[in-house]
Amino acid sequence: MDLTRALEESSAPTLPPEAFDRVRAALDQGPLAAVDTLIAELRQAEDFNNLFYALLLKKRVELGVSPFPTGPASELPPETHEPYEQAIREAGRHVGQLYLDRGNFPKAWAFFRMLNEPEQVQQALESYTPGESDDISPFIEIAWQNGLLPKKGFDLILERHGICSAITTVSSSDLNNNPDLRDHCVARLIRSLHEQLSERLRSDLEGRGMTVPASTSITEMVRMHPELFAEDAYHVDTSHLSSVVQMSLYMPKGPELEKARDLCEYGKRLAPGLKGHGEAPFEETFDDYLAFLDVVAGVNVDANLARFREKAARESAEGSSYSSQVYVNLLVRAGREQDALAAAREFLIAENEQNLICPGVTELARRVGNFEAVSEAGQARSDGVQFLSGLLAARK
Repeated sequence: MDLTRALEESSAPTLPPEAFDRVRAALDQGPLAAVDTLIAELRQAEDFNNLFYALLLKKRVELGVSPFPTGPASELPPETHEPYEQAIREAGRHVGQLYLDRGNFPKAWAFFRMLNEPEQVQQALESYTPGESDDISPFIEIAWQNGLLPKKGFDLILERHGICSAITTVSSSDLNNNPDLRDHCVARLIRSLHEQLSERLRSDLEGRGMTVPASTSITEMVRMHPELFAEDAYHVDTSHLSSVVQMSLYMPKGPELEKARDLCEYGKRLAPGLKGHGEAPFEETFDDYLAFLDVVAGVNVDANLARFREKAARESAEGSSYSSQVYVNLLVRAGREQDALAAAREFLIAENEQNLICPGVTELARRVGNFEAVSEAGQARSDGVQFLSGLLAARK
């Protein structure tokens, strides 16, 4: 285990001058007595970085090797490797825990990361509740950026820095390989923005002298009160609204999906200049987002699927397959894999399936056991191996 001294030293505690006199005096009793005195002095001064190295110095003295760590541990005599490696681990855990006990997560993490033992830091982060005036930047760096406790890190970003920072955090991170974390973050954003919008709509209506029952949903409020949108009015940052609704397309059926549909019902009533412009198949922004989410929710499924099929056919005729990929994904999410296969055969059969955002013909054909379609896709791509594999599988 190579040891690097990549720790901040600028604000390290310093030993008082008399401590050096005490260490020198202890040397008269032998090297170990002097090292123990140094360790006690460093502990008293809470100079834990140097305490770590002092603990290693003690082990080197015990092993009878040079007191100077002039090279990697592997350069020590072979018989000392294991005890010295164990000393590094024990010293790292000890000093790392001292930092954890004082809430110094960055310095604690430096030691536990060196040991590849994140569990202690994760447990400490889990139980940590920051005060209102605490700087949470170090916590977020370790929890979110280093991935030790990303859900709690994101929650703190949202709570302390607001929706804008939280949206930026999600949109600047590739979370598709971690759908559980992605869904957690998007669900929190949906709930936060939904709560904000609901409160502001109620406040607006109550300011107009109306009584709004607590059970009234956003959808009900905007349907009953078109005056809420008079003179290009809006109640939340429309860029936040658009971003959160787009992210919500990943969400499964459930309460967050219903809240996202509420947000769409609000967004579709905004003045045209506030809705923004989307790319196909979401060029009608909130109307299209709502149609997509309605399919996932099981609302007007046939009509909304037909809406996206029309977009897929139009874009396919113009040489673009993205709308077709969205349509196939939507069919899969609606539980219509046979229809998804038919759509993929119609629109995507010649596409390189590795570049798709949806299951391709081959994957869908395997799911439903249609190996003739596998062979057909192989022929369309001039892939003789896939062509024959499909024929052989179909024969069996």
